[in-house]
Amino acid sequence: MKVSIYSRWDGTQSEWKLDAERALDALSDLMMQGLRAREALQYMQQYGFDLAGQDFRVMGTRELMQELRKQARELLDRYDMSHATDELERKLQELLEREEKTVREEHGYESRKLNDFLERRHSDASGLAQRIERFLDYEFEDDEAAEAFAELKQQLEELKALEEFLKQHRDKFRGQKQADYDTAQQVRKQLQSLEQMQRALQSGELGQIDPQQLAELLGQNASRSLIMLRDLESGLRERGYLRTREGQDELTPAAVRRIGVQALAQVYGQLHKGRPGSHDTVSAGAAQPRPDETRPYQFGDSLDIDVVKTVLNGVTRQVLHGFGRRGPDLTLSLEDIEVHEKDYATQTTTVLLLDLSWSMSFEDRFPAAKRVALAMHQLIRSQFPRDKFFVVGFSTRARELQLDELAEISWDPSDPFTNLQEGLMVAERLIIKHPSPSPQILVITDGQPTAYYVDDELHVEWPSGYGGISPRAVAQTLKQVTRVTQRGITINTFMLHDSPELVGFVERMTEINHGRALFTDPQKLGSYVLVDHLSHRRKRR
Repeated sequence: MKVSIYSRWDGTQSEWKLDAERALDALSDLMMQGLRAREALQYMQQYGFDLAGQDFRVMGTRELMQELRKQARELLDRYDMSHATDELERKLQELLEREEKTVREEHGYESRKLNDFLERRHSDASGLAQRIERFLDYEFEDDEAAEAFAELKQQLEELKALEEFLKQHRDKFRGQKQADYDTAQQVRKQLQSLEQMQRALQSGELGQIDPQQLAELLGQNASRSLIMLRDLESGLRERGYLRTREGQDELTPAAVRRIGVQALAQVYGQLHKGRPGSHDTVSAGAAQPRPDETRPYQFGDSLDIDVVKTVLNGVTRQVLHGFGRRGPDLTLSLEDIEVHEKDYATQTTTVLLLDLSWSMSFEDRFPAAKRVALAMHQLIRSQFPRDKFFVVGFSTRARELQLDELAEISWDPSDPFTNLQEGLMVAERLIIKHPSPSPQILVITDGQPTAYYVDDELHVEWPSGYGGISPRAVAQTLKQVTRVTQRGITINTFMLHDSPELVGFVERMTEINHGRALFTDPQKLGSYVLVDHLSHRRKRR
């Protein structure tokens, strides 16, 4: 039996509520393109976004403004406002003629009352509202005229607003449909509401817009979009995904972890789709469970479940939430599951070299590379917690990238150079500091070296000559490859461009290092790197 529970509407409830997790997924897709958190939020506000698993698309402020302008144009193209006040003009003329007749009959043609009346009636008033105002303190002699004037006086403020509106916009109306007074007032209020909403959308002051009013103008989808846009940033903050530190908006570690999980899931999805049943897997016998230690289940964990603690978690949760009295049935959720902690020996130190040069912005190269970095971090964190994993970004300079900045990192539009040599230097120092039996460097790049150091002095060379290569940059980089190789470090390179210059350089690297070199497109990069990494670990077991 289906049971529905109703509560009284108090005006605070919302039919639609922002899903913070899905909003973060949409945000992360933009950040994969190289946008920072604030930039991605602004882009979502302006251009809208899709929510995974829902047919509904959130309209951005630009689209909402376009729809509001469209509504305004339709009103302007429909109506002719030239006769909007004719009816009131006629009513005023009739009551004044009646009043003048009565005054003449009761006071005479030469009376002060008549002179006062005629002076008011024939004054140089610029509009209907001003002619009405001339009689606000006048005492009418005719009862019917007084009653009719009282009705006009009640409409005076609305009339003044309409006249001011028509003074500014009369020439914009191009329609054929004659608007009477009541219609003109409705059109005025609607156009002014449309204009006010446009200003609020343009300034980002979304709280000034009434969702119900927007629904009446543009429909429920527009109203729902407004609510989603209004709650976007606050919803992410309340969920613990967004924070401000040192005046800058950034993702929290919880948000970065979720993005890593999503990236890993996407990469795994590509892997399964492209190579069903043939990818390398990690043997369950490689790790020994620690019976006395458990932790909550995370994506990617093997299901070595501690049954007792899992059931106890479920019972505790139901009792705390008041469900324990409903019967003996126990329903477990994902959050209840506990798995045995595993004890891993450190087997691999991996450094991912991520090309941040300007050319990585082409052909979706950078989003793919960034997604791989996040996926690799999540894979090692969840599956191989004793392994070491680092990310080093390189363009003209190279430096280690911390996890909390990895989601924000982007290619540099002003930096076209590629200093793989320094990237290998930084990677070498990290591996020396964190030794392991199986060190490896994964290089993701789309171009040959164009920057390098000689005696601690930085040099950059645009490869305009020598057939599109920088001989000195190549030579200095290969020297570093040799030093890395002498330390027993494997270099596997994933090329995102198949230029002869890049291929030739990477072939010389592999001759020295005996690592692997693979050309791949951005869509397949994640699968290639993941499979290669897992294969590397299996060979070293």
